[in-house]
Amino acid sequence: MKILVTGGAGFIGSHTSVELLKAGYEIVIVDNYSNSSPDVIDKIKKITGKDFKNYELDVCDKDSLEKVFEENQIDGVIHFAGFKAVGESSKNPVMYYRNNIDSTLTLLEVMKQHNCKKFVFSSSACVYGNTSDGKCCEDSPLAPTNPYGETKLVSEFILKDLYKSDNSWGIVILRYFNPIGAHESGLIGENPKDIPNNLMPYIVRVASKEYDMLHIFGNDYKTIDGTGVRDYIHVVDLSIGHIKALEKLNKENGLFTYNLGTGHGVSVLELVNTFSKVNNVEVKYEFTARRLGDVDINYADVTKAYNELGFKATKTIEDMCRDSYNYVLKNKSN
Repeated sequence: MKILVTGGAGFIGSHTSVELLKAGYEIVIVDNYSNSSPDVIDKIKKITGKDFKNYELDVCDKDSLEKVFEENQIDGVIHFAGFKAVGESSKNPVMYYRNNIDSTLTLLEVMKQHNCKKFVFSSSACVYGNTSDGKCCEDSPLAPTNPYGETKLVSEFILKDLYKSDNSWGIVILRYFNPIGAHESGLIGENPKDIPNNLMPYIVRVASKEYDMLHIFGNDYKTIDGTGVRDYIHVVDLSIGHIKALEKLNKENGLFTYNLGTGHGVSVLELVNTFSKVNNVEVKYEFTARRLGDVDINYADVTKAYNELGFKATKTIEDMCRDSYNYVLKNKSN
């Protein structure tokens, strides 16, 4: 099978591209490099020893996207391309709605024209609201607390209506929890271009002395230590979840939704302290005001993904912290 990977040079997209190639899939990557770098393409090739086509384009650009489908026999699509920062989405919601929903609609239109009907969608745990105990099942109430989560939920509604209209589609919606870590080679990892909006890249920049201080948003949540609790999953485990999703679609059509996480919550302070211990490095931090749109506790019920996909995360928080820092150290020395 030949899989189109939108946003394939990004953090999750690049790791999933590696796992796809390792699993024997052919890939085509499209990316506009708005939050990634073209040199990631060469790094994916170096890790896997395999070649593939890639295009620099915006997925919202229908004419450019049609050219990709005309030049390649695409059998399925994994859609990563989108803005993903909770805080930024609250400050600039129109940008998030325009980009995240436009890209999905454009992609689905072009897929339909070319009779390509296998689709894996990058959704988020942000579609869930504040549950009573923080545990999120696939059938938990959907109540996003920020525009980023809203864009993912609207896209899910679009996919549900699409499948209702035509059940020859095979669609898997993957609700990610908090991907961190990096490839063990240290060649690819999370490297945002601007000030990081996510926790781990900020931690590693403080650890490597690029930044003086980590600002932890809020220490008065109803949690074990007052800091927010999240389900952190290693990006390689998450990537393997996409392979499992494609295997599902190779067996049957349908509309399927799965959580991808570890099933365990870890607080911000626990993550910071584990990072310091594993890597033997100081991470200075201070508490600041809560961030708009954040919830107290958010972790996955992963039963359905295990039962139906055979998916289970295997890497530990220690692995995630070690690999994240290894990526930064390797790239500082280059």
